[in-house]
Amino acid sequence: MFIINFFTILIGKILSGLLHLLGKNAGNLPGLVLCTMRKNALKAFKIDCPIIAVTGTNGKTSVTNFIAELFRQTGANIITNPEGNNLDTGITSLLLNHCTMTGKVRADYLILETDESHVPVVYSKLKLETLVVLNFFRDQLDRNGEVETLILKVNGFCKTFGGNLILNGDDPNVARLGLANPKNKNVKYFSVDKYRYATDTLYEAGEGRFCPQCGTALVYDYYQYSHIGRFACPKCGYGKITPYVKLTDIDLARPSFRAEGEEYVTAGSTIYYMYNLSAVYAAAKLYGIDKKTVHKVFESFEVNNGRMERFEYRGSELTLNLAKNPVGANMTVRMINECEQEKEMLFVLNDNLADGYDVSWIWDINFSVFNNVTRVVTSGRRAYDIAVRIKCSGYDEDRIVVKPDLDEAVKELFSTTGRKFAVANYTAVQPTRAALNRFIKGEGAAK
Repeated sequence: MFIINFFTILIGKILSGLLHLLGKNAGNLPGLVLCTMRKNALKAFKIDCPIIAVTGTNGKTSVTNFIAELFRQTGANIITNPEGNNLDTGITSLLLNHCTMTGKVRADYLILETDESHVPVVYSKLKLETLVVLNFFRDQLDRNGEVETLILKVNGFCKTFGGNLILNGDDPNVARLGLANPKNKNVKYFSVDKYRYATDTLYEAGEGRFCPQCGTALVYDYYQYSHIGRFACPKCGYGKITPYVKLTDIDLARPSFRAEGEEYVTAGSTIYYMYNLSAVYAAAKLYGIDKKTVHKVFESFEVNNGRMERFEYRGSELTLNLAKNPVGANMTVRMINECEQEKEMLFVLNDNLADGYDVSWIWDINFSVFNNVTRVVTSGRRAYDIAVRIKCSGYDEDRIVVKPDLDEAVKELFSTTGRKFAVANYTAVQPTRAALNRFIKGEGAAK
């Protein structure tokens, strides 16, 4: 076995080295090759430190980055995948770049964003200490299928998992994981108290309408967004949890919240962001991270990779956010509406392999609630599809400008001054960031 492991690492190191010499990102290909050659390639690594994994449909990149930053602030040696690469192949590539020739990985903690469908794949081979689960929504139907398929995969893993489970207690699709293994006494829930814009009825498309225990329709006290909110089953009581962490006094204007008697000022100002920080706070509490460090990170740390990223150009302020599924898009639209001043929006939609070729999800976006959106520019491979969708919501077609070329779209957006928002799906977000930076730096369109 030693010889097999050694040659597994050797081949991976050679391939990774060649890619780096060619100036290529070795974030996935070396792992893809190794996992194709050897199904159990991950077993070639020797890992003695705790592994913390973050999974869920939305927010896992941000939460992974926040947790990693908290541990860095304590002086710990962290290995993480800040840009994603969250399948078994990407995680294999990551470990290749941080291991010795014998496969030894030296770190105090591994903090790994992990695709929901790959949680059972990766952690059947690596020993996981803590799993953080954020939410479950429909996402990339042509790759993942219906959301129940994903939930059952993770639930199957949790049936034999005895480590720490940090779960979103306000998501009925996630909270059910806490019941998967009755012997696991390490289940902890995070929750966020009702905020100003919570609703009494379902506002956007949602998945968690029925009790996973008995099938009875769930009763909600309120909805925060989509199916996230305070719920319970009137028949069996499912959903009645005791939170390990609960954020209260949510103030998106400041922005801030309170937890365990202290106020925390934050860099972001959406309810979606508050749920992310609730998960991060729970991880910090579990690992005994000093509250002074938590305050510092929450006040100043920003992921800046297309997740609520801010840009400025000649008096105009723009916020860019990733939206790769209906819930992400609806939350971004809600954020735009909560900004009460007049504003313009850029929506960039692609249909590449990593996005999923099926873009029918855009018809679950609630554009009919636009508030003071004076103009929309659409771009990307499916620029016309998203333009038609917005028009069909009742928005004035004369205020929709279609610019499939991204540089032209950015130029059009900044032909006026004022508050701007940009929304981009998965493969569109990094090109959108690049186009914005090119324009702001005055370099013009890519040659």
